[in-house]
Amino acid sequence: MKLNINLTAFLGLLLFTLSFATCKYSTKDVSPIPPEVKTFRVNYFENKARYVNPQLTPAITEKLKQKIIGETRLRQTNNDDAHYDISGYLSDYSVTTTGISGQNANTNRLNVTFHLIFKNSLDNTKNFETDVTTNYDFNAQLTLPQAEAQLGDQIVKNITDAIFNKIFSNW
Repeated sequence: MKLNINLTAFLGLLLFTLSFATCKYSTKDVSPIPPEVKTFRVNYFENKARYVNPQLTPAITEKLKQKIIGETRLRQTNNDDAHYDISGYLSDYSVTTTGISGQNANTNRLNVTFHLIFKNSLDNTKNFETDVTTNYDFNAQLTLPQAEAQLGDQIVKNITDAIFNKIFSNW
């Protein structure tokens, strides 16, 4: 009888623990947006890097718009009087060798830097410009187009998240 109670208690505790272990913890770490701020505009992001990946800046532009719509109460506008005006450009997109084995490169790093320009039309003291940089290591036997095919979605997500966090979080 005691074994049954202990086994039941153990299984109950295990079930309880697993239910929390499999839950995804999610919180929006967005700082409170002042109530008077109602609109945003994301201008088309340019690519001013020496190497131009033609799909990257349009993908970042659209992903950021969707993230702001999905995670804030702000309405998108294309008007010049948007409360939050977001612009910027890709300033660096370059590859460097980071790992060498013997006489050969075995790891390359793709460096991606985005220059963010944020303007708050309701409070000019909140305007800023900053760079957001992310790096991605890949096998040196891959060509850049092959690495881009593997890393493209991750690059767009990471840059978009970094831009969003710079604007809407206290980072």
